[in-house]
Amino acid sequence: MSKRIDVKDLNVYYGKFLAVEDVNVTIEARSVTAFIGPSGCGKSTFLRTLNRMHEVIPGGRVEGEVLLDGDDLYDDAVDPVHVRSQIGMVFQRPNPFPTMSIRDNVLAGVKLNSKRISKSDADALVEKSLRGANLWNEVKDRLARPGSGLSGGQQQRLCIARAIAVSPEVILMDEPCSALDPISTLAIEDLINELKNDYTVAIVTHNMQQAARVSDKTAFFNIAATGKPGKLIEFGDTSDIFNRPKEKSTEDYVSGRFG
Repeated sequence: MSKRIDVKDLNVYYGKFLAVEDVNVTIEARSVTAFIGPSGCGKSTFLRTLNRMHEVIPGGRVEGEVLLDGDDLYDDAVDPVHVRSQIGMVFQRPNPFPTMSIRDNVLAGVKLNSKRISKSDADALVEKSLRGANLWNEVKDRLARPGSGLSGGQQQRLCIARAIAVSPEVILMDEPCSALDPISTLAIEDLINELKNDYTVAIVTHNMQQAARVSDKTAFFNIAATGKPGKLIEFGDTSDIFNRPKEKSTEDYVSGRFG
């Protein structure tokens, strides 16, 4: 059961430095929302606030609210580890655990959350997660081999399988295709389209065509100058952002005039 995220008056800090300023946005359940904008404009920082990953950097904190179906993820009573099991993250570079088998990579998050699971349940979960990541048919005969032995595109899908094995509500992806070749990128894009049937998906991408292909809504972030905070400039249906943007800077960016 996927959930929506409502972000209200969000400011993101690292120490005294204001990295992202005054974001208000709703990420709808069972949809794909893309974050676009030039390098350094705060889109990856903002993505990481959605599951409190930015807090692993010293001084990382927020003001404002991030609500998952109305529940504030930053409430003092909320455990960040629980947040990250509800809201999974797939990173820019595939990062399977190199010494672990493909099977153990899929189960890593489940075991991290210290859930006891029988071998038959584990086998079923591994198959279900790998099928969900469109990887099962490629690896089903070598589950005991290291995950690091897979191609880059397969490793990224293995990381997606690992993310969905813990039954999250939301999947965040931080430029998941930037290290991949075009064929692997297409496989991930097809997968994103399938994932939104079951999950809420948010993706940071530098690839305009990718944002246009995979997302339902697009958020354009920009920055006034180096050292200034990133800001959400415009948010709306992807077709509107690319074809009928309201802001001049959005139009300049999506048409390739800067960035």
